[in-house]
Amino acid sequence: MKTHMRFHPRFHNKTGTKKGSFTMEKATVVVIGGGATGVGILRDLAMRGVDVMLVEKRDLINGASSRYHGLLHSGGRYAVKDQEAAKECIEENTILRKIGKSCVEASGGMFVRLDSDDPDYEQAWVEGCKTSGIEAKHISLDEAFHLEPRLSKHVVSAYLVPDAAIDGFRMSWQNVDSAKRYGGRLKTYTEVIGILREGDEVHGIKVRDYFSGEEYEIGCDILVNAGGGWAGKIAEMAGLEVGVQPDKGTLLAFNQRIANHVVNRLHKSSDGDIFVPHGSITILGTTSMSIPDAEDTSTSREEVEKLLSIGEQTFENLRDYRLLRCFAGSRPLYMPPGGASGRGASRGFAVVDHEKQDGLKGMFTIVGGKFTTYRLMAERMSDQVCAKLGNHEKCRTAEEPLVPQVSEEDKKAARKYFPSYGTNLAATRLGPERFARVVDTLKREPEKREIICECENVTRAEVEEIAKELSSYKINDVRRRTRLGMGTCQANFCALRSASVFAKCGHDEICKDSLGQMKEFLQGRWKGIRPVLMGRTIREVEMTRGLYELVFNVNGGNAQ
Repeated sequence: MKTHMRFHPRFHNKTGTKKGSFTMEKATVVVIGGGATGVGILRDLAMRGVDVMLVEKRDLINGASSRYHGLLHSGGRYAVKDQEAAKECIEENTILRKIGKSCVEASGGMFVRLDSDDPDYEQAWVEGCKTSGIEAKHISLDEAFHLEPRLSKHVVSAYLVPDAAIDGFRMSWQNVDSAKRYGGRLKTYTEVIGILREGDEVHGIKVRDYFSGEEYEIGCDILVNAGGGWAGKIAEMAGLEVGVQPDKGTLLAFNQRIANHVVNRLHKSSDGDIFVPHGSITILGTTSMSIPDAEDTSTSREEVEKLLSIGEQTFENLRDYRLLRCFAGSRPLYMPPGGASGRGASRGFAVVDHEKQDGLKGMFTIVGGKFTTYRLMAERMSDQVCAKLGNHEKCRTAEEPLVPQVSEEDKKAARKYFPSYGTNLAATRLGPERFARVVDTLKREPEKREIICECENVTRAEVEEIAKELSSYKINDVRRRTRLGMGTCQANFCALRSASVFAKCGHDEICKDSLGQMKEFLQGRWKGIRPVLMGRTIREVEMTRGLYELVFNVNGGNAQ
């Protein structure tokens, strides 16, 4: 039975050409992949006046860009082994603090050497920081323990560096919001299933809608493959080979702010030697394991134990803190012929012009890098695309802020409508326009001041505001925009509330399945909890499971 494409805002486009019996959508440039690099390219090209569209097979920031420390690198991590990457990091660190103020928690960083670490590495690191332009300030042990009182007594040396924490979800969505202001277009839940080529030239892509299963085509003059760990598979659709090695990194989230600074171990890069504070929690990581498939984000109790064993060398009482969850992401390491893998592989990036490399016109691939350098990667890619198009506009993404900031005056006026520290949180999450609409709702409808997520201070009005957007199809989409369910309770209490709100105000029939939405939301949270079931966490999870299974029948058993 032939399926019919349902009319939906995601399918509607003002540009297109007739092809057979249907209208083929068209963009000058199509970008595949909605990670940090992809949205960065979308913004950069849109700001240069290019007709650009991004397609992503799921929601934005669903891969490596959301499954990492949330670390804004100073470059200190690479000061010895890769000074080019170190220089890129410190330069982009400065830029991202300027253009994305609301996304950065300027905690500062500290590198510490333990008495078991190589003192010669410390000297090489100091010299590497000088060469790379990274300010590394040596401090006394008294000052180090004053700043970080929980540090191990085996620390013998400490330095301050300009590391910070960064909200990858927020910064990526701000890139999209900025791109839209310049005409950039976005299609989520749209999977690329084929690349259209005629002879030695690419002219478009074939895609499948995630919800309806409908397949259709999008034409373009230039195709940019920014698929991260999936870039190799995308290239294969065009008959090309790109060396991408997915590298899995596993991380732990704790329910307290163990460190005040980003704390790095001052030794050769290894597993479990970075602590990154985010708000009220701390993330420890990461491991490095080459894997055959970027989809593999599985975690194990063995990995948890490994990270704890290494991490407690830096913070000796680490096991006293409750683990919230364990999660993993897949780094897209670029693997040129004869290149090293794992920790030996470069953390740099590569732009591949397939016309020069393979004789295929109209297609580029960008791979490698890290979140800290996403803007630079986007600039380098956009420079090459614009050169092909004859577009001479200069990159402006390093100067122009992603979104305007909510004024202090507006925040002060709005404080009466939010919980104690919710005003600043909402302002940074929403930006001026959405914040103004939410505040107006809170004024007119006091019942919408209800807190849906206590951990992150998310009001009903804010959930409704994001749920109504065309890019929101699931509660998880709202989660990535608001941090709903990402606090210390891990959605145990807000899942039911959010499902109820979403079912009432979601724009699509998909949103109305409140039980299905709640189950998927909880499953995503519980997946990360499973590897850390120990101590009182077991009792808490069993209580939660019983509540949702017996009261709400989330597993669909026979009601008695």
